[in-house]
Amino acid sequence: MAHVKSHCCELPPASLVQFIAPRGVTRDAELDIRIVPGQPCRVRVLHEDAQSITFGTLAGHPEAGRITFGAYRNAAGDVIFHIRSRARSASRATRLGFLAIGDAMQTNTWTDFINNTAVSVGAPIRDAIRADTTAVDELPEDDDPLQSPTFLAVGD
Repeated sequence: MAHVKSHCCELPPASLVQFIAPRGVTRDAELDIRIVPGQPCRVRVLHEDAQSITFGTLAGHPEAGRITFGAYRNAAGDVIFHIRSRARSASRATRLGFLAIGDAMQTNTWTDFINNTAVSVGAPIRDAIRADTTAVDELPEDDDPLQSPTFLAVGD
C-alpha cells in the first residue's frame, strides 16, 4: 500500500482518468480527478493506514460515496489487492450516463489500476481480476460526513 499511496497518480489508465494529488495521498488531502473526456471532480482521503486508503467523493463528483483500496495476505500468504466502492450516482443524469458507458469505464479503470500496480511492483497476477456489483441497502456510515472505509484490510 505504501507503493500505491506514493504512486497513486501514475496507476490509473491515462486514457480514462487522471489523478492529481498536490498534497500527496494522506488523511484529509484532496485529489483532483479528470474523467475522460474532461469531467473534473474531487475526492478527499477519509482514512488511511498501512494497509488501506479510502477516498470520499466531494460535491461535483458524478458519484456520491467512498472507495477503499486495500492490500492484505490470505491464509495461503498470497497478497490480495482489493478495491471496494460504496457509491451511488449523484443525480439522475449521471445515473443515465453511468448505465450507458460509465459502468464499463469504471470497471476498466479499476482493472487497469490493479494491473498497473502489479506491473509497477513486479508482481504477477495469479488469478483473474473479478468485478462484482451488488445493490445494497444504505447504512448510516453512507451519509455525510463520510468517514469510514468500505472494508478493513487486515493481515501483515
